[in-house]
Amino acid sequence: MIRALRIAAAGLLALALTGCVGEAVWDSDEAVSRATYVEPGPATVTLITSINTRNNSGAHSALLIDGAQRLLFDPAGNWHNPGIPERNDVLFGMSPGYMDLYYAFQSNGVFEVRTQTVEVSASTAAQLSQAVQSYGAVAPAFCSRSITEILSGTPGFQTVTPGFFPMNTMEQFGQLPGVITATIVGTTGDEENGSDAVLAAQVAGAG
Repeated sequence: MIRALRIAAAGLLALALTGCVGEAVWDSDEAVSRATYVEPGPATVTLITSINTRNNSGAHSALLIDGAQRLLFDPAGNWHNPGIPERNDVLFGMSPGYMDLYYAFQSNGVFEVRTQTVEVSASTAAQLSQAVQSYGAVAPAFCSRSITEILSGTPGFQTVTPGFFPMNTMEQFGQLPGVITATIVGTTGDEENGSDAVLAAQVAGAG
């Protein structure tokens, strides 16, 4: 009987772990190479937090890495653009125009975006770039968890402890030395999701 219960528990655990895996996306080498964008200046890492201004709660976390090339790690994110290739929540070719579209999406309606940027060494940026590309597709509600797991194992970010809440992740990141913070306010309407209009603008070729 005990053995049967153990087997059943193991099966349930396997199912639970399977549920923690996001949808896999893997665009071609050609698409990724064609979309490469390099931001001028020193290597930086930016935590992006979408905040619901009605209740001051965190809605989403993403991580922008500017190193040998720009990568946007948007775990379990809903933003898509036909001009941007993706590999398991890592977006390539996010030039300033596409970043504007992304920020507009994350800050529409009752939301705003908080960005926190720190300068890092080229080797740290390379390590983070490799980490996000190796992490795999992220399941819904695991955006902050995946980012904090990656950061906690990276030199200079070990004070960040893994967790599920974007506001807590933002507060921890804000304690890092040299953080530069900015706020992006989107539309002023009461709608909670204006993504249809934003996506229509994207498809029209903005970027």
